[in-house]
Amino acid sequence: MATNENLPPNVIKQLAKELKNLDETPPEGIIVGVNDEDFSTIYADIEGPAGTPYEKGIFRMKLILSRDFPHSPPKGYFLTKIFHPNIAIDGEICVNALKRDWNPSLGLRHVLIVVRCLLIEPFPESALNAQAGKMLLDNYEEYARHARIFTATHAVNTKCAKFRIGAISESNSVSQNDSATGATLHLPQTSSPSSIPAAKGATGQDQLVVASNSMGAGIVTSTTVATALVTKKKEVCRSLKVQTDKRKIDARKKSLKRL
Repeated sequence: MATNENLPPNVIKQLAKELKNLDETPPEGIIVGVNDEDFSTIYADIEGPAGTPYEKGIFRMKLILSRDFPHSPPKGYFLTKIFHPNIAIDGEICVNALKRDWNPSLGLRHVLIVVRCLLIEPFPESALNAQAGKMLLDNYEEYARHARIFTATHAVNTKCAKFRIGAISESNSVSQNDSATGATLHLPQTSSPSSIPAAKGATGQDQLVVASNSMGAGIVTSTTVATALVTKKKEVCRSLKVQTDKRKIDARKKSLKRL
């Protein structure tokens, strides 16, 4: 059970409200989750918008909340490697919604939607990745080709760590029943996952985090768990029956020898 001492009670309360809202009505193409060990880190898997070089990719990012959230904006980082003018090589996100345009009334939903919109319409004038920004201005087709290569390499069919989907309680603990699906997100993995450089402010777990090729893939529900338990129980019963039958046969053989 996490204590989450990094955030004061009023921030936990605000966060619980926002996550509940995001869980009940998730933004298009975005799955939001929490870090069980530290609620100040919010994860999101963002589906690459159709018609962009990021299409068919799933990009994981994180938002780090300060103790005075929402008065101060969260800091945003992409954990999945991406070729984009407004996302630095270390994953830092440059968007006005997280800087001068921040307003405490905006909330996490607004930030996540703005970040996904960046994948549709980058702003090369305020580029953190100078190469991507220059390429976008000079030769869009070359920029798109680079972005598609990064997407195929790092955001499709790759290994992903798990996070918990759904809301949190205001008592600084994660409720097993708060999630709408009661699920934990496990994204698919391949035999040779891509290695991801550590993002600025990233943890050891974050360095392994990239995204999967399907928003709905790999979700383990309570039904799946129940089915697995029933299957396991049947296997155990079958094994016990075989052992019992073997003992009966051995006993009969002994009786026949005595005769």
